[in-house]
Amino acid sequence: MKEIRIHARAGQGAITTASLLGYAYFLEGKYAYAFPHFGAARMGAPMNAFVRIDAKPVRLRSQIYEPDYVIVVDPTLMRGFNCFSGLKEEGVAILNEKEGAQTPKIKAKQKVFVVPANEIALKTIGRPLGNTALIGAFAAATDELKLDILLEVVKKRFSGKAQQGNIEAVQQGYEYIKKALTKE
Repeated sequence: MKEIRIHARAGQGAITTASLLGYAYFLEGKYAYAFPHFGAARMGAPMNAFVRIDAKPVRLRSQIYEPDYVIVVDPTLMRGFNCFSGLKEEGVAILNEKEGAQTPKIKAKQKVFVVPANEIALKTIGRPLGNTALIGAFAAATDELKLDILLEVVKKRFSGKAQQGNIEAVQQGYEYIKKALTKE
């Protein structure tokens, strides 16, 4: 079983991110379970969304404490929370942050990819909601999902201008990480 934990604030698209990832895994023939967890239901409150993926039906319904992957939609959360808590030894984290941002200290085999997802979203969608750029970055960093599957999921979820902007955001997030990987 693979597990993804998403850190965000309410209203930043974490639940959408989880459902898009879950649906993409489903289209790839896997079982997925995506769900949110939040306290006070108000805009801007810290919250998490989770995705579990397996080759067999997912029955576990608890929060994810030791994820394989972490996606941080709002980097300001790292000031008050250890967003990388429990990240597995060879885990991968995708961090929405400006170019050149300092990455947090991690274990030797863990990887952190920094993506200017909000900047990408401003250019493509017109709003600083970087969640679709982050799922593109996730696909490139982990090789867990194919880009064409993600694009298909976005096409089914959005319509009109939002669809085109989110498709571009996914593609740019994906390409951003692919370029970073070729520089390594």
